[in-house]
Parts: sequence; C-alpha cells; structure tokens
Amino acid sequence: MNDQTTSPPARERSPFDPAPRGAAAAARRWVIFTVIVAGGIAGAWWFTRAKRASAPPAPAAALDSTGSPVMLAPDAARRIGVTYAVVERGPLLSEVRTVGLVTVDESNVKTIAPKVDGYVEQLYVSFTGQQVEENDPVLRLYSPMLVTAQEELLLARKLVADVAHGDAEATRNAESLLAGARRRLKYWDVPDADVARLERTGEVQKTLTLRSPLRGVVVQKNVQSGQRIMAGDPVLQVADLREVWLEGEVFERDLAAVRLGEAVTAEFASAPGKPREGRITFIAPTISADTRTTRIRVALLNVDGALKPGMYATIRIRGDAGASVLSVPRGAVLMTGTRVFVFVKGADGMLTPREVELGGNTDDRMEIRRGVAEGETVVSSATFLVDAESNLGAALGAMANMPGMDGAAPKSASPANPPAASPVKTPAAKPADPMRDMPGMDHTSKKP
Repeated sequence: MNDQTTSPPARERSPFDPAPRGAAAAARRWVIFTVIVAGGIAGAWWFTRAKRASAPPAPAAALDSTGSPVMLAPDAARRIGVTYAVVERGPLLSEVRTVGLVTVDESNVKTIAPKVDGYVEQLYVSFTGQQVEENDPVLRLYSPMLVTAQEELLLARKLVADVAHGDAEATRNAESLLAGARRRLKYWDVPDADVARLERTGEVQKTLTLRSPLRGVVVQKNVQSGQRIMAGDPVLQVADLREVWLEGEVFERDLAAVRLGEAVTAEFASAPGKPREGRITFIAPTISADTRTTRIRVALLNVDGALKPGMYATIRIRGDAGASVLSVPRGAVLMTGTRVFVFVKGADGMLTPREVELGGNTDDRMEIRRGVAEGETVVSSATFLVDAESNLGAALGAMANMPGMDGAAPKSASPANPPAASPVKTPAAKPADPMRDMPGMDHTSKKP
C-alpha cells in the first residue's frame, strides 16, 4: 500500500471574519445607490403633492333634489307599480271633512227654578232622561212665604170690599194693595187660574205646583223629594231634542270652503248608509291658538229621537266647484320641503322631474298653477321610487366629476393590430441579485 499525502481542506470564511476589501467597497456603493433612489422618490412625491394642493379641485356637480331624468322600461315600470295620469282641466270639487259631536240645542233648554224658598212636598220626575210634556207637573213646593202672600191677597180683597162706599182715596189705596198682592203671586209663577180660584173660593193653597215649560227630556235633576230648596236653585233642566246641534272643528286652511247656511252631510256610525242633511248655523269668530281650528255648528232635525247628545259623526262640507283649473292626482306630487315637483313623461318615455306650483286640493287631486300643460302625462303612483332612481343617477353623475374619479371607460393598452407572435421564445434574462455583493453573503454554488 502506497503512502499518499493529503492536503488539509480549505477553511471556509466565517461571516464574522473581516470582510475583504473589495466586498466592503461594493456594500458602500449599494447603500449610496439606495439612498439616492429613495430621495428621488420622496422628492417626486412631495412636488406632486404640493402641485395637487395648490390647484383648485374640480367642482362636483351639485345634486339637485329633483335628480335627473329617468328612463324606465315598461317591464320595470310594471314591477315597481308605476302608473301614469294625464293632466286634466276642470272644476276642482273640494270637500272638507271633520268630526262632529252631537250636543243639545241650547235655545231649546229650559231650567226650572222656584222663585220662593220652600220644601219639596212631592216630586213627579223620578229620574234623569224622563220624557215630559209642556205644562206637565214636575214638583209640588210648600212655601210659608207663598201662604203669607195668599193671605195678604185675601185681606186686600176684603179691604177693597169694606171701603167700597168710603172716600175715593181709601178706595184707591185698597185697590193698590190688591193689585200688589196679585202681582206678587204672578211674579212667583203662580198661575192666573190658581189666583182666580183663590179669590173666588177664599181657600189658601199650602203648596205651589211647578210645571214643565216645554216638551222634552229631563237632562238634569238636582232635587230629591222632601229637600229644602232656596229661591233660584236650578232643580230641573228640560231640553227639547227634536232639533240638535252638531259641533265640529275646521282647520284654518279649510275656512274658505265654509260659509253660513251652507248645506252639509252628517254620517253616523249608529245609522250606516243613512246620512243626515243640515246647514251651518254658526261659525266661531275666533281661532284656537293651540289647534289652529275654529268651531262650527250644524243644526239637524231629530224628530225620531235617533240622535243622542254625545254621539260622534263625520261632517262633510261640500264646497263650490269654482273655476276650471289644471289638476293631477295627489300621488303625482312630490314635496321635498323646499321644492314641489312632478315627473313628466316625454314622447320618448323619459321621465323628467319638473318643478310646479300648487293651488287648492281635494282628497284625491291637487291644483297645478304653473309647471305643466294640459294633456301632459305624469307619474301618478310609485313616485318615490322613481325619485330614488332619479337621485341615484344624479349622484353617480356628480361622482364622475370628483377628483380621482374617472368615469370614462378604460382604454386598452394593447395596439389595435398586434404583431404575430414569434414561435421561438427567448428566455428572459435573470435579474441580478442586489444582495450578492453584501458582506457575509456567499451565493456561490457549492460543488460536491
């Protein structure tokens, strides 16, 4: 076996060994190059930013509340419920509706109150709501004052008989006392028939019978049998309900359609399909500051007694037709708070928002004073959906003019007629590794 001498393997350089002189120079050059490139980029960004800040921004298109014209296909219009109506000219039949309350006719209400003090001997009215006829007795009142007045009448009558053959002055004085006694009983509502009977028979009545002054219903009862009452106390109240009042409130804006004597229709839930006719008999001279309404009164006949005080009713006031005006359905008008407009359908089907000026209105139509012409077609339903589509189109148009927003279609970077590709492909050159020459980085391939 031959002796072979082997040389020791070469020691690989450690990353912590001092870098060779050539590698350190390459690293410095790379750092200087990086700083220069970064400074150039920063400078270019700074000057570009300053230029954009100094230049005034492009004004964006103002978004109008009425939006922009809208084109809807027939299928799309049917899906969202869009319908159309024609602007018509004709009288605008206005009707004012309000809620009314049935009340008692105050002109047909009488209060029964004695004019002397006394005690209720007998009460003929048992309960509130009892029907009474005119001159029906309602109570008998015992009054010591009334008994004294009757006795004074009898004494005055006897005195007149005693001085009938005396001098003229005594006769006049006696007759004056008799007339005063009769007048006192009359002032206390003692019937003339009772006074005549008293003078004829000479019998003093213990009680006074109070009678109903009219035919009606007892609507208030403040007395019980045996109770002591004072002169002027309202013991009973009787109302004639063959005619009642219907009172309601009308808003300030509707006063132009309300006039005295105007015919109205009243509808009651208790009598469906049977409206009642009446006339306005009173309009309050003032307006409530809280509700901005004024009170009206309608007189209604109630011969059958079907209308009860306290019932609610719907009052319909039919205004005059007035002059012929342009009008559209109420659903065609959009109000934004500052502007009022409608969507007009053009000959090409384009829906264009158009500002209008309103006039009077009814429950289903609104007068147009300016902005549309007779015969034009407007959107009458689903107007809010059309307005939303219009505003969306206007918003997109406004965003196209904003800085940084390019609404134009992107252009292709390839030429119109690209050359035919070569069948032979040349491999792209591999970019140089910038970290190859850095200290401690050895990218040489290792050989086995």
